[in-house]
Amino acid sequence: MATPLGSEFPCTRGKRKNYNNIVTRFTTSKITGKGFSRGTQLPAGLLQERDKRAKWHGIPILLQKLYESSHPNSDLLHAHSFLKVLSSQLSMEAMSFVTEDRKTAQESTFPNTYTFDLFGGVDLLVEILMRPTLTMQKKKPKMNDDLVKDCLSVLYNCCICTEGVTKSLAARDDFVLFLFTLMTNKKTFLQTATLIEDILGVKKEMIQLEGIPNLSGLVQSFDQQQLANFCRILSVTISEPDVGNDDKHTLLAKNAQQKRNASPSRAEVNQVTLLNIPGFIERLCKLATRKVSEATGANFLQELEDWYTWLDNALVLDALMQMATEEAEQSSTESSDESSLATSPLRHRLPQSMKIVHEIMYKVEVLYVLCVLLMGRQRNQVHKMLAEFRLIPGLNNLFDKLIWRKYTASNHVVHGQNENCDCSPEISFKIQFLRLLQSFSDHHENKYLLLNSQELNELSAISMKANIPEVEALVNTDRSLVCDGKKGLLTRLLTVMKKEPPDSSFRFWQARAVESFLRGATSYADQMFLLKRGLLEHILFCIIDSGCTSRDVLQSYFDLLGELMKFNIDAFKRFNKYVNTPEKFQAFLTQINSSLVDSNMLVRCIVLSLDRFESQTEDVKVLEVLSECCLLSYVARVENRLSFLFRLINIINVQTLTQENVSCLNTSLVILMLARRKAKLPFYLNALREKEYTEKYPGCLLNNFHNLLRFWQRHYLNKDKDSTCLENSSCISFSYWKETVSVLLGSDRTSLCAIASYIDEPFMDLDRDLLED
Repeated sequence: MATPLGSEFPCTRGKRKNYNNIVTRFTTSKITGKGFSRGTQLPAGLLQERDKRAKWHGIPILLQKLYESSHPNSDLLHAHSFLKVLSSQLSMEAMSFVTEDRKTAQESTFPNTYTFDLFGGVDLLVEILMRPTLTMQKKKPKMNDDLVKDCLSVLYNCCICTEGVTKSLAARDDFVLFLFTLMTNKKTFLQTATLIEDILGVKKEMIQLEGIPNLSGLVQSFDQQQLANFCRILSVTISEPDVGNDDKHTLLAKNAQQKRNASPSRAEVNQVTLLNIPGFIERLCKLATRKVSEATGANFLQELEDWYTWLDNALVLDALMQMATEEAEQSSTESSDESSLATSPLRHRLPQSMKIVHEIMYKVEVLYVLCVLLMGRQRNQVHKMLAEFRLIPGLNNLFDKLIWRKYTASNHVVHGQNENCDCSPEISFKIQFLRLLQSFSDHHENKYLLLNSQELNELSAISMKANIPEVEALVNTDRSLVCDGKKGLLTRLLTVMKKEPPDSSFRFWQARAVESFLRGATSYADQMFLLKRGLLEHILFCIIDSGCTSRDVLQSYFDLLGELMKFNIDAFKRFNKYVNTPEKFQAFLTQINSSLVDSNMLVRCIVLSLDRFESQTEDVKVLEVLSECCLLSYVARVENRLSFLFRLINIINVQTLTQENVSCLNTSLVILMLARRKAKLPFYLNALREKEYTEKYPGCLLNNFHNLLRFWQRHYLNKDKDSTCLENSSCISFSYWKETVSVLLGSDRTSLCAIASYIDEPFMDLDRDLLED
């Protein structure tokens, strides 16, 4: 849309005018949508006159020529020549942005890219790319591949160097969906995928995959390398926002959000869309488990890190790999063993570590997608497919050769599920692998696929020796789908776990993965399988003797220790053998008491186990351990259980409850449920009352506990999964949990089991409005 320029720019009469007027008017136009918007609307003479002083480097003039030579029905050859000149100017800035620690995008740092966008270059390239979609002809005109690649590269350079370009492109849904259609062309795939990834990362609303034209056909047309790259895009479309900080969000806020958004989220809908694509999961399993050439030489890790410092999101690496493929001039026939690249002369000239990091970075993205799908609403469907396509045996075969081929230092902060990670590909790969194992094993019968046939036989033998029935899930395990070789994946994990440095963040993820194998209904055979491999002694060494100070690692070890020891008399006997001096026991207690939020699951396990053992005193072995075990003796003392109860209630309130610390509330409930079974609930409630008066805060503890229990009712009575977890982990029926909470919340002040009876009237402050909608 042309704009009269006479009154606005009387600047061709020789007198110097402030060229910033042009920039100001362009900027205003972008904000208001009024006025001229690109350099093609300005006189060429004016642009030439101002070019040198404004240091535009001829970009507005080149944009005018690009516009004039890119009209519909033109052959675009001249347009491409102008674009190449522009591309060379902009690519230098993009390269400096990549290699100089990603400076803040601003005009002074990247003047060429800023000028290109200011004078409408971004909008012009979008028009050129989408022009074939505007024709009324049945057969759409095909644009030159090199022109498309250059357009996409320039747009990407603008996105990374000029603030706001990515967001403006993301706001154009038509353009975003159009980009996906360009992915059908292998020659332009890499540039398209890179731009889409950048755009989706800032898009306000998550894209709906079902809106992509012929998505199923598109995905099925990808070769394995393209599919791996596509997973980088998919990760943005199937992950719930902020899932990385899931534990930090208060349960009040999350419950309120769930009420507002009762229907499936876009991420959940996208997950279903992917699962409906024929062969999608099978191909991801092949990608995750395909073998890769091994590097040689002792300096592999250093070489790997050196290459990574040069790479930016694998762009340079992908480009080189693409060059290797093109040089070989091979067909795009899919291969799961990289044979399509193996004969390329350039590929052979690339450093061996570069080939491995290429494969590792792909596997990171693939494992992430599989992990997210495993945690979604379609979990059982995904589990069935992962088992059928032998994902676990495939990963087991890669474990020594690729996944844990070297011990990598990892002292970085433990990242959440969806947080950006600046660690090396090797570290990211290991963490994503451990996350996948955790998701795969957690509360699912397929966890036994992590073992091999000999190890499954060992579990059966343990059950037979203990004269207890085999777990149904073990009996039902399809032996043709379990791990091959001398060791299963779980055993291999235990081996490397023992060799990790004390504060390595891998310890956190390793412990979580092993703990997930034990979670659910307690299995004596599973526990003994791990005890026989020295896991308990390893955990105690880490907690007591290793000098580990990481709270994340310690919490994961406390949780694992709790699952390993729960109801297992042999485990408590082993504990007492390792913690064989008062000094060691005091060091253990110090770690527990330093943060009950971290250790309360272990406290719950000890309290539950003690209650079970006290009912089995006819067993000589149980009686012996009860009399000798320092840990059981400590928890058996009422004053110590009360001390735990006081602190567990005091460190949480309704407003600060999260998925991470709500376990403190449940542990306090376990202590009181066991007291209620023995008709000692009034004693414990009175002790809480006395504690309040001793601390000179009458009513504070009990009012807080009352509000917490009211929240508990709302939270758990509508969540089947959580209630099942509570029942399985405690071996206390959920009906007894609900009944105990109802008794404690009773309004009858004459009841000795109601909290209200222990709060004196002047201090009664049961906040009735706290939980209201």
